Amino acid sequence: MYRGTGEPLPDTTLGALLPPPPPWRAFHGGPVTAPPPADEAETARRLGGHRPAGYAPAYARREADLVNAALLLRRPLLVSGRPGTGKSSLAYRISRELRLGRVLRWHITSRTTLQRGLYEYDAIGRVQDTAALRAAAGDTPAEHGPTAPPDIGDYIQLGPLGTALLPYEEPRVLLIDELDKSDLDLANDLLSVFEDGTFTIPELRRARRRNPVVTVQTDDPQGEAEITAGVVRCRAFPLIVMTSNSEREFPPAFLRRCLLLQMPEPGDDDLAGMVAAHFGEEVAQEWGGTLIANFLKRSRERGGLSIDQLLNAFHLAATRTGGDEEGLQNLTEAIWHRLDGTAPAVRPE
Repeated sequence: MYRGTGEPLPDTTLGALLPPPPPWRAFHGGPVTAPPPADEAETARRLGGHRPAGYAPAYARREADLVNAALLLRRPLLVSGRPGTGKSSLAYRISRELRLGRVLRWHITSRTTLQRGLYEYDAIGRVQDTAALRAAAGDTPAEHGPTAPPDIGDYIQLGPLGTALLPYEEPRVLLIDELDKSDLDLANDLLSVFEDGTFTIPELRRARRRNPVVTVQTDDPQGEAEITAGVVRCRAFPLIVMTSNSEREFPPAFLRRCLLLQMPEPGDDDLAGMVAAHFGEEVAQEWGGTLIANFLKRSRERGGLSIDQLLNAFHLAATRTGGDEEGLQNLTEAIWHRLDGTAPAVRPE
């Protein structure tokens, strides 16, 4: 199914290739939610607008094996590695190659909670709007009764994880970025959601007799979905890519439910392919050899640099007019600072 080449599946869909899940990972949510929107602009921003022919990273086979295993087993994928090695880009490569639409992204901070990933309910906004409606209807004759509050669905928005768990026919791609920055309890809180593929919205559950089916907003732009009886249950378990900078350990129960992929350091050919994807083959050939060799040397000396530092240098090289090569070298040296905040010395002009 997934090959890691970046080329979309030809004349087929993932649903036509994906075998049935293991019996203990089968989910039966419904009715089926409409397919997600495409987001080619964001994918091109992340991966580049050019697709070098025949390019695949050196670690593509290992990456493809783990992604396909996650698809077959309906399990999350935990991707670890040094910052700046392209862990987050994996979710976009998968989505583009398997034609799975817009990637849902949940960026984790120390204040992130499970509920924020599932949904948010603006109770205060609903109370204020109800009061405003009743104030505007103050002259209404008493026999017409009090003004009804606004529809509760207008004040509920599913988060990235909640949207991914809607009953899509094909799995959504969800990127949970920098999981190791979370509170210690978040990994454990995710366990039941990953196991059951479902969650409840209590505010809708309480109102299910009056409103058994409620339309809520999703994490997609202008996206909406119908929720029945306050329960969201997936149909195709999402392909969840969680990234970690290896800054902390996760509970064994959490790791047992994940597949683990260690992202290696990219080599010369990998970096050349990334540069060509963003700037085209001509720029990569003109500047590639020198800049990439210098970048790898500085990366080893400075404890590891990030890929976007290399791309910044290429952008300057491709757009710089006038000046000598030494001036460009000084500028790139300043860009390639250590990730611990220590800036390299720049030679005077």
